Amino acid sequence: MHHSPAGENYMSYPKGFSTWIVTLDHKRIGLMYLASVLFFFLVGGIFALLIRLELFAPGGQYMTAQQYNEFFTYHGTIMVFLVIIPMIPAALGNFVLPMMLGAKDVAFPRINLFSYYLYCAGAIIAVSTMFFGGVDTGWTFYTPYSTTTATNSALMLCAAFIIGFSSIFTGLNFMATVHRLRAPGQGWMKLPLFVWAIYATSIIQVLATPVLGLTLALIAIEKTFGFGIFDPALGGDPVLFQHFFWFYSHPAVYIMVLPAMGVINEIIPTFSRKPIFGYKAMAGAIFGIALVAFVVWGHHMFTSGQTDFVNMLFSLITMFVAVPTGIKVFSWVATMYKGSLHFETPMLWAQAFLLVFVIGGLTGVILATLAADIHLHDTYFVVAHFHYVMVGGTLMGFMAGLHYWFPLMFGKMYNEFWGKVACVIVFIGFNLTFFPQFIAGQKGMPRRYFDYIPEFRIYNELSTIGSALIGFGFVIALFYFVYALVWGKKIVGKNPWRALTPEWEADCPPATENFHHDVVVTHGPYDYVGERA
Repeated sequence: MHHSPAGENYMSYPKGFSTWIVTLDHKRIGLMYLASVLFFFLVGGIFALLIRLELFAPGGQYMTAQQYNEFFTYHGTIMVFLVIIPMIPAALGNFVLPMMLGAKDVAFPRINLFSYYLYCAGAIIAVSTMFFGGVDTGWTFYTPYSTTTATNSALMLCAAFIIGFSSIFTGLNFMATVHRLRAPGQGWMKLPLFVWAIYATSIIQVLATPVLGLTLALIAIEKTFGFGIFDPALGGDPVLFQHFFWFYSHPAVYIMVLPAMGVINEIIPTFSRKPIFGYKAMAGAIFGIALVAFVVWGHHMFTSGQTDFVNMLFSLITMFVAVPTGIKVFSWVATMYKGSLHFETPMLWAQAFLLVFVIGGLTGVILATLAADIHLHDTYFVVAHFHYVMVGGTLMGFMAGLHYWFPLMFGKMYNEFWGKVACVIVFIGFNLTFFPQFIAGQKGMPRRYFDYIPEFRIYNELSTIGSALIGFGFVIALFYFVYALVWGKKIVGKNPWRALTPEWEADCPPATENFHHDVVVTHGPYDYVGERA
């Protein structure tokens, strides 16, 4: 590892474009992930807006049913595999996790760079399917449709397979880093909760992703060579595919949400000027959620013909997710109780996360209830529920984290006023988009349809207006971030938020080797002592 000369930081030293392509610095790799994820977020968002424009009124507006299915597939696939899963672990986690441990880098820097290139390779293949036959299966690639469609689903499956490997390598790297590279004095009970969250996420990535990889490979083989694995016409079993797929894709929800919870765990104590309430319970709850995540996949299949006993079992276990999640929400609220609250932009995004995520969680309990799920299955109620969890949870957690660590990453400060404006606009737009979908779904509007009957028109009009607001809010965010990077004031000193976790002992932005001295941990991550409170 090079030591940066005086006055230089990880962005300016070593110099030259070529040094970024082959960099082993976790901070630079984190930034490259960040840029890639934000680019695909823009692409996936454009598809979302196109879908909502089509659905503004009943009847075909400006695209055919086939085009609608393709746009819908690209929106889902890009957002799930290229944006929301890598968004926090790969971008923010890569940047701050080693610094939270007082380490100079991750355990395997070369594998870290390789993971990024795998992600890029998968992304390029996924996007290239648009020009080689398209894909219209939806992001779940359900058989037997995905093996019989005339579109190029095999290429997209190949892309998702490659991106899965990127996910596995990143998870292994983070686990090794947490085990081997903690600073002196940093026992397990002195780890910041963001580290716990990324660690639990990594375990899920390493255990669940191979199942998805093999499943997608089997479909690609079936489509290419005509073997009967999942297609009933060839003697296969389509329900087997659903079991395999959801065995990964339900834990994947927690690959998306746990890191966001980790971010909120950092922000709430910092801006409440109080230690986190119930540190051990919070760390335990993270693993409780990760554990339960593996045994609830069957609730996606209540209408697939499982036996009543199995349905009842999955329904019961799904309810258990509410326990560790409830512990976390209670703890966040208890941390803020009687704290000295500071509502800077990161804290505002954290509040948006709390409000939206709780609605997502409560509607999950409704869907876990068997009788209710039979009625709501495959309606817009489900669409609204998982957007409240995915977008409301992960995306707002990511925005909170990006605003929180932005000064550390770039040594510049964004405009607080516009940061708050963007947060409020996105929050209002989000609820306007997805809350009406709960009502439409409860009234029976099916999802994935290109058209709908006129009685659902008002809900779709509200949704489309809301989605435009979300887009507008993110455009504002883009402008003030770019403005801050190019013309923003440099931060004087370090630790603008007066946080207590080790990454803030570095300069803003950090030196190439992270710290100018060896970090020794003497107190817990949130132990506010008198003079700092």
